[in-house]
Formats: sequence, structure tokens, C-alpha cells
Amino acid sequence: MSSGGEPGPRAPRSRSGAFRLPWALLAVLVLAQICYPLTGGATRAGLTVATVVLGWLLSVAHALLTRGARVAAALVAVVTGGGFAVEALGVATGFPFGSYDYSGELGPKLAGVPLIIPLAWTWMAWPAWLTAVRLTQGLKGGPASTGGVKKGPRLARVALAAVGLAAWDLFLDPQMVAEGYWTWRDATPALPGLPGIPVSNYLGWLGFAVLLAVALRPLAGPSVDRVDRRDAPMFALYLWTYASSVLAHAVFLRLPASAVWGAAGMAVAAVPLAVVLWRGRRERAVAAEPAPRVDAPA
Repeated sequence: MSSGGEPGPRAPRSRSGAFRLPWALLAVLVLAQICYPLTGGATRAGLTVATVVLGWLLSVAHALLTRGARVAAALVAVVTGGGFAVEALGVATGFPFGSYDYSGELGPKLAGVPLIIPLAWTWMAWPAWLTAVRLTQGLKGGPASTGGVKKGPRLARVALAAVGLAAWDLFLDPQMVAEGYWTWRDATPALPGLPGIPVSNYLGWLGFAVLLAVALRPLAGPSVDRVDRRDAPMFALYLWTYASSVLAHAVFLRLPASAVWGAAGMAVAAVPLAVVLWRGRRERAVAAEPAPRVDAPA
């Protein structure tokens, strides 16, 4: 059974317990994020870098352990490589996000881009993709595409994965701009309550997230079109990111506007995911209950 109660590919056994690694990395990541509001200055910047590296390791390790080298390599090539390319383009030309500059607080740069920035794209792109797969399982569509996935579910999957990733930036950008990690040269027009960040940034995120979702499947292969119980750490990561970001922005970081915008944006994927996982758990619990005893008539 899959994590949502539907059939899925059977997880291979791991003699060394390697499939526990994603859960362990997630636990360390959560601890690092809990510590974030308690720090400041250079310590907070260093913790930010460490958190991004942990997130990247978590997603890539999960892809490798659950689906093999091809999927992990595709994830790194498409998202990490593509993320660096689009960030370098953005810094140099202002397209597609708008004109901005990175400070020197996030570590070494290449082409004006801190090396951890592409890792952040990868960190959330993978759980966003798996969330979209989980939510579009069972959808009916038209004729199958050349990749074997019907066009209706395929388009819904790409759209949901893109929104699920891009909506995260409604939390990320306000937080990082408030810390001074990057600065926009022209921040107009901006969303209400989120000054300092142009709307073009969020549109650029959405457009590039669509390209990532479109490119990932052909390179990664059919194994990324299915989810099962091995993907529970990624679903937990997505839901934790959503809930903890709302709380942190509303209470600890004093960014109430981004708490509202982010809560609304990520809810498109996070809330249905939570509902589907809860229903799947209920179905498994019911299925595991012993059948009522029926006594023969006297």
C-alpha cells in the first residue's frame, strides 16, 4: 500500500537500514530550523547555509535510496544545475525574476550566485514533485503521452508541482530579504504587505518551476510517476515546511504578511496532501481491524 492507502511499488529491503537515512536527515533539519529564530548575525547566516545543505542532502539521498542513481542524477542535473543557470541569468540580466544582488553572507559565489542557492531549489523541488504525484494519482485523462502518463494527469502534475514549489518563495524571499541576504534593485510592483520584493520574482519562480517539472520526468524515468510508503519523509518535509513557516513568520520572525501569503499559497498543495494522507491512514486502520464475529444461530 502507498502512504495514502493506494497500491504502489513494493519497497526493496535494505540490509543496512539505509532507508532510515532520510528520516534521520529530516530530524536534523527540523532541529536546525527550530534553532534559526534563536540565533542572529553570522551564526544565523551559517545556520542558513547548513540548513540548505541538509535539505539538499535529504532530497537527493531520498531520490537515490528510493529510486536509484538515474533519478538522483536527473534531480541534480535538472534542478541543481538548472537552478544555478537561472540564478546566474537573473543576476546578470534581471530575467526572469527582476534585478537583484546577493550579499556575501551566504558563502562562496560563482557568477554572482552563492553556491548554496541552487541547492535550495533542489531541497524543495523534490518533495513538491512527489506531493503533486500523490495528489494526482488516480486521475483520468486522455491518451497516454510518449512517456506513458496520460495527458490530463501529466499536466495537472506539472502544474501542481510548480505551484507547490513556487509558493514556498512566498515565505523564503521575505525572510531572506529581511536578513539582508539579497536585495532587489527595483521592488515595484510588490504584493501588499511584502515591500522590497517585486511581483516579477514570484512569477519568475512559477515559470521556472514549470520548466523544472516538465524536464524532470523525461530524464528521471517512470519511477517518479509513482509514490509509496518510502516517500513518507518527503511528505513530512513538505508539511513541516508549510506549518513551521507559518508559525515562524507569524510569531518568531515578525513577518505577518508573508505568513498570510505563504499560508495561502502553499495551502494549494499542503492542505490536500494532509487530507489525503490522513484518509489513507484511516483506511489502513479500518482495514487492519478484525472482522466482527458472527455467531451461528442456535
